[in-house]
Amino acid sequence: METEQKQLEPAEAIASGRILPASGGENLPQLPPGDTGEAEWRRVGNKTTDFLAELPEYLTSFFQQNQRALINFALILTAIVTLKVLVAILGAVNSIPLLEPFFELIGIAYFTWFSWRYLIKTEPRQELTQKIRLFKQEIWGE
Repeated sequence: METEQKQLEPAEAIASGRILPASGGENLPQLPPGDTGEAEWRRVGNKTTDFLAELPEYLTSFFQQNQRALINFALILTAIVTLKVLVAILGAVNSIPLLEPFFELIGIAYFTWFSWRYLIKTEPRQELTQKIRLFKQEIWGE
């Protein structure tokens, strides 16, 4: 009859590629052969090795194509770090008693001298304007 199945020995079932019956009457599928995992690892390893071998060429071409942008980014990052360090130093100096008011007095004295020297009369203002133009020409190269 069709409902009756021939019981295979475990070795015969594995050899024939059939499903082995479980002890509870349920059928369990066979696992794939063990050598496919090793082949997959080799394929992944080969891809990784190829990528690492070509990495210096990729990086070189990336740096050559984006050299100006990378330099600008580095300069901006350096400026931000420098400003943070300066703010930290000023905070440390301002926390020392009597130094903060002393520096304020120096700032007020310098502002008074600068205003008296350059901003009150016309000739010194023109002299200051000329100095600023020369300084800009040195910086920008105009």
